[in-house]
Amino acid sequence: MSTGDHAVRPRAVNPWSAIALAVVATLGALYIVSQFIRNSIGVIAPNLATEMALSPLDLGFLSSIYFFVFAATQIPLGVALDRFGPKLCMLACVGFTVLGCAMFAAAQSTGSLVIARALLGFGTASFLMAPCALYARWFPPERFSTFTGIQLGLGTLGALLATAPLAFATAAVGWRATFLGLGVCTALIGAVIWLIVRDDPPGVQREPHRETMKESFAGVWEVIRTPSMGRVFFAQVAIYPSYLLVAGLWGGPYLTHVYGYDLAGRGDMLFVAALAQVLGSFLWGPTDRWFGSCRTPVLISMFGLFATLLLFAVLSPMPFPLLPVAFALIGFFTGPLALTLTHGRSLAAPHLLGRAITLLNIGAMGGGFLVQFISGMIIDLFPTQGAAYPLEAYRLVFGLQAALVLIGCIIYFGSLDRHLGRKSGLR
Repeated sequence: MSTGDHAVRPRAVNPWSAIALAVVATLGALYIVSQFIRNSIGVIAPNLATEMALSPLDLGFLSSIYFFVFAATQIPLGVALDRFGPKLCMLACVGFTVLGCAMFAAAQSTGSLVIARALLGFGTASFLMAPCALYARWFPPERFSTFTGIQLGLGTLGALLATAPLAFATAAVGWRATFLGLGVCTALIGAVIWLIVRDDPPGVQREPHRETMKESFAGVWEVIRTPSMGRVFFAQVAIYPSYLLVAGLWGGPYLTHVYGYDLAGRGDMLFVAALAQVLGSFLWGPTDRWFGSCRTPVLISMFGLFATLLLFAVLSPMPFPLLPVAFALIGFFTGPLALTLTHGRSLAAPHLLGRAITLLNIGAMGGGFLVQFISGMIIDLFPTQGAAYPLEAYRLVFGLQAALVLIGCIIYFGSLDRHLGRKSGLR
């Protein structure tokens, strides 16, 4: 992506023009696919465990391999975004996603499920970062967090679809047919991208990119060495993986084993968390302008997330009025991804934008892999009670995640906020 000094900045582009809205809607639809896939295991985990004879460790690995491959793809993806542009990256990834959906639907063993899930992680790796890179080309810098928040909010509708609607579809036609249908929808979205999306807005011309491959990968190290980038990275590790732990994997089994919820019941409860995250993505997005800082609202969200995870760890089983509130708070307080990406974008040089935001995405998705895989190992250490995992296992997993969020909050507190031009400290 040619975002260096030779690039033309599209400051005069109308963000609310018909073509801009069509592009944002299309890219939001693409991110819906990514969010659906990454969160789908939470609802169908008991079904997979029964049909495919999966242990807790198997479930943790099956869900987390998506995030491992997704995270591992981010560095080369960042280089590709800066060299070849967002559109080509998205179209290539659409093909892998369609293939992964077909393989997942046809899987007959644990190994084939894992391979399909890994392909899905590789295929959806660009579905947030490429749109963010495109928004940086199309819209003024001060609008980046707003449009990233819109992208997240639209895309998180996929997390909604991966709750009660997925439970309904699984009951009606099965999870295999559901994933086949998802592959068809993804192919159609790819066709629309090919037809209407372009890397630069109308009327903007950019000079060809002249950075060598060696310089491209050297830029990755430059991003890593950027002051405070590591602190923002740790915030990414703490925040979004908390949602993936609760709503994306163990929330469904937790509701079934501790509260006795069936497929429809756990789908409805996870819908509450997903809906709260959709609202949170829209609400957190513009708060950097309200506070004059990215850091302050992110710290507020991290503290709220820490307190909510403590509820799960200490008060489980919770009474019904508190249970949906706790799931809603998990969704809401894990919503400010747009702010952390905006914070990281403000720290890096303009020509390193793609590499900066993909590096931060490694924190979110790599953290998702770690917390899901390690939590599966922890739960597998506890003896099952019939087919159920014990309450003590869930309490331990949620408590350890609360500790991770607290550590991330402490690390992030000392970050430099270029928006203010000085070090942190709540004002």
